[in-house]
Amino acid sequence: MTNENMNNEKDSPFSLQVNDQGIATITMDVVGESMNTLKAEFGGQIAAVLDQIAANKDIKGVILASGKDNSFVAGADISMLDACTTALEAQTLSADGQAIMQRIEDMTIPFVAAIHGPALGGGLELALCCHYRVCSDSDSTIMGVPEVQLGLLPGSGGTQRLPRLIGIQQAMTMMLTGKQLRPKQAKKCGLVDDVVPKSVLLDVAAIYAAKGKPKPQPVKLNLVGKVLEKTPFGRQLLFKQARKQTVGKTRGNYPAPERIIDVIEAGVGNIVKGYKLESHYFGNLVMTPESKQLRNIFFATTEMKKEQGVAGVEPQKVQKAGILGGGLMGGGIAFVTGKAKVPVRIKDIRSEGIANAIKYSYDILNTRVKRRIISRTQMQKQLAMLTGGTDYKGFENADIVIEAVFEDLELKQQMVADVEQSCRETTIFASNTSSIPITQIAAKAARPEQVIGLHYFSPVDKMPLAEVIAHEKTSDQTISTTVAFARKQGKTPIVVKDGAGFYVNRILAPYMNEAACILLAGEPIEHIDKALLNFGFPVGPMKLLDEVGIDVGSKISPILVADLGPRFEAPDAFTKLLADDRKGKKNQRGLYDYIGKKSGKNVDESVYSLLGINPSQKLSHDQIAERCVLLMLNEAAMCLDEGVIRNARDGDIATIFGIGFPPFLGGPFRYMDSLGIDHVVARLTHYQKLLGAKFTPAAILTKMANDNATFY
Repeated sequence: MTNENMNNEKDSPFSLQVNDQGIATITMDVVGESMNTLKAEFGGQIAAVLDQIAANKDIKGVILASGKDNSFVAGADISMLDACTTALEAQTLSADGQAIMQRIEDMTIPFVAAIHGPALGGGLELALCCHYRVCSDSDSTIMGVPEVQLGLLPGSGGTQRLPRLIGIQQAMTMMLTGKQLRPKQAKKCGLVDDVVPKSVLLDVAAIYAAKGKPKPQPVKLNLVGKVLEKTPFGRQLLFKQARKQTVGKTRGNYPAPERIIDVIEAGVGNIVKGYKLESHYFGNLVMTPESKQLRNIFFATTEMKKEQGVAGVEPQKVQKAGILGGGLMGGGIAFVTGKAKVPVRIKDIRSEGIANAIKYSYDILNTRVKRRIISRTQMQKQLAMLTGGTDYKGFENADIVIEAVFEDLELKQQMVADVEQSCRETTIFASNTSSIPITQIAAKAARPEQVIGLHYFSPVDKMPLAEVIAHEKTSDQTISTTVAFARKQGKTPIVVKDGAGFYVNRILAPYMNEAACILLAGEPIEHIDKALLNFGFPVGPMKLLDEVGIDVGSKISPILVADLGPRFEAPDAFTKLLADDRKGKKNQRGLYDYIGKKSGKNVDESVYSLLGINPSQKLSHDQIAERCVLLMLNEAAMCLDEGVIRNARDGDIATIFGIGFPPFLGGPFRYMDSLGIDHVVARLTHYQKLLGAKFTPAAILTKMANDNATFY
């Protein structure tokens, strides 16, 4: 086989080659970037390549492939959207993207997308306008339209092509959730025509390219699907239900999901109208404050991935990890470590604890096998990473040992001594404590420079944050290695200074305490929770207390009071609840009722008499949310001022990823900037006069208000 290389526009990421059989390959390779992203200038460049193809009558089919080893196209360049100053500019970007995609779809010869690695957002839209899609069976191959996570909708025809290819319901789910499909799932729903090993991806794509353009195929639907998607009454019901469920989840805080439904519905009836509405809404959404804040989060997390724990200090490679404690946290940490392909040795005082920790991984992986996300072989490979025992055998070669035992200082100090005796001199001891200062845990250590905090959030397999807590003697090498290890586990690590509660639990405590004070003043539990759900938190503070454990919350409070003072005093509600053996969801006794089919849905009304409350609504949702959130904002500002967090960016990301602070508000610091620091101080002062010293504005906020300063 010989290749004829065709000349292309200088500096274009698109190169074109044609073989002797008349099959052309367009290879996309953006110079200087690790992954391909779509940029505004690509429109003219790809149009030039399409002109060459149209002019060459010998070309019978075209393969669209990536020159990158690790990805197809990871989406559009987000900074391109940030450069837009008006909705019309963003709308024009969308319309231009639509025009290019339509031109590919209208070509007289077949185009085949050869997908290996991520094909996301605009990358998947590019594949959708091709006539065939073939993907590799690699673990790294994923397909999705995650624009909703940036407060946007697919803007290059995706809202119209995806429903026609895989059905309205499946397409709507992908667009509304940002759900990504693995190769087998994509094949099953009709998103791709074939799944093959990477080694033959281009060969198989060439076979499809030689077939000629396919005739449109109807979406395969079951009987219910046909009724819902193919009849006017069914579609009306489908979109009505989708809107109801969406508003229930977003509570009106995110405009993009509702616009996605509007655009899909418009296109079902009239595709021309659908395309027009897609670009119109895309332009509008780019300019919304919600999308701007969500894009800020994207930029911040991208930036953080490039940073080391300590600048200039290279991390050591972690080739084996040990875990102390086989409880829920230990099991979760073992899962994310095994997933990162790092062998794990688990130690627990009981063999049942080890079995439970391994079962944690088995249950998650087995569910993924059933959903065709991974194969049974992949499941077995990951489970083979986990071993355990009731002693320190197998810990000799561990590079890092993560302690996940009870919140007991003496026990944790004993664990440090054991690890120093049983492991190498270079082994890092990382404590998953949620509140005990690392300085205290390292107080009796022979090698305190290798003791660090590594605080995960529950459930570990889902929560993206990890706090890396360095005490005064922790070495830079230990910090960098721990940060790199957490990142390898799929976490977003932030480095915080040692101290009671660290950052996340420290700012969460006053928020939770204020919610409890509001409860004791007579506000109904569900009214308090609804106020904070409407504000944008994923779960209300009362429900969160049940989820975390009322006993856990009560243990953190004295540690915070001892280190930080009386503003952290917890109301006596916790004492009364624990005296009645109410620990929350874990023992099926808490603020909510866990008996029967509606477990955890309704409040346990007996709580009110226990607390001596006659519940009645006196405060509005806004008043409740303001009181709770102001204390969180104030404490976050103090943490920044004291150097607990390195910068406002880290503080925002940690709060969003650790406790679900509303992403559309950008985090506590961006939210304070948007409110105005003077407004935050004025509201704190108002409540200080009304409710006491706990609302005293942080010194940093008062100074910033006087100086008319902002965090960003």
